Amino acid sequence: MNLGIPEEAMALESQTKHMIEDNCADNGIPLPNVTNKILSKVIEYYKNHVETPKLDERATTVDDELKAWDADFVKVDQATLFDLILVNPSANYLNIKSLLDLTCQTMVDMIEGKTSEEIRKTFNIKNDFTPEEEDEVCRENQWAFE
Repeated sequence: MNLGIPEEAMALESQTKHMIEDNCADNGIPLPNVTNKILSKVIEYYKNHVETPKLDERATTVDDELKAWDADFVKVDQATLFDLILVNPSANYLNIKSLLDLTCQTMVDMIEGKTSEEIRKTFNIKNDFTPEEEDEVCRENQWAFE
């Protein structure tokens, strides 16, 4: 399958590099847990990052442009963000550290500075603690509430 991205680009950070080097990718690379939508986003990410000069070769303005592009890239619905985070471990052959770092940092930014109730509301998480259990967790983890 031709994804419109050079093999060397796809292999840049991923385990596909080993499959390509060992000539095991001739019949395709199985990605059973990756939807077309998420694969398209991954390819979009790769294309932008591969076409950008390596960190030690680029100017500050290029670095700023890449950061701005990354910020726009992660402006997606929560389901897409979760899928982009999960694509790394679930797709065995995709080990895209920079994409994982970007998406996880986005998740951290969504949580940072919020109360547990605000986090539950943001992520639609049902509180299954009784008030007593919640008080106990707060007491046991007081450091987290300081």
